[in-house]
Amino acid sequence: MEEPRRTRTRYLAAVALVLGYSAAVACSDGSGAPVAPSPGVSGSLPSATVTSAPQTTVAPSAEQAKPGIKLTAVPRPDGSFDITENVRLPAATDRVPLQLPGSGEHLPGMMARTTPLVTGLKLLADDKPVPLKKTTITGADFVPLSVRATRIVLTYKLSGSTVRATPSQTSRAGAAIRPLTASAASAMPTDITITSGLLNVVCPLLDEPRCAVGDPPRLTVRPGIPAGKALVVLQLNLPR
Repeated sequence: MEEPRRTRTRYLAAVALVLGYSAAVACSDGSGAPVAPSPGVSGSLPSATVTSAPQTTVAPSAEQAKPGIKLTAVPRPDGSFDITENVRLPAATDRVPLQLPGSGEHLPGMMARTTPLVTGLKLLADDKPVPLKKTTITGADFVPLSVRATRIVLTYKLSGSTVRATPSQTSRAGAAIRPLTASAASAMPTDITITSGLLNVVCPLLDEPRCAVGDPPRLTVRPGIPAGKALVVLQLNLPR
């Protein structure tokens, strides 16, 4: 009985020695470093998160304004108009076509022959004055530009396009106005402002010719008329 007990004691001592050695190895200098976590069940590594750079929103500038015509007409006591056209073309051009309003003999509210005439024409192209060979326009014409431009400003006097009501002593009149630059790009939206005296407006080239908005004395012309159809016939009181 004594010999088996000694043998078991030696066996337990040997096991203790092996376990002690394993513990010593686990606590050695090399095992102190952090251990990377093992992948999950799929064995794939977490993918990196890609953050895109923030998008910068640029506010529209004056250079990005949409094409169009803004015409302002100031009536005069003699039936003429001082007119300014601010034009932004859809593409740069080196020539500007000009087109006068037609005669009033077939226009509602006028029904009398007229002979429109433009005098004192001045023109800016991209804010630079354009030298003109002639400043009087009697029919369809064009102005050549020395450089290609998209922004055009015209100032001129329109006369001969008004029919006074009878008796002639009254200030009531009918007049036809259209932008000189209407044929430059016929789809451009056109806004027309008459500064005083407006009583009614008809746009005979539109499918719906009634184009007055509001009531006198705050009556205005419907905005955004396509340039190719922006012929307006006005009923107004001329200033005295």
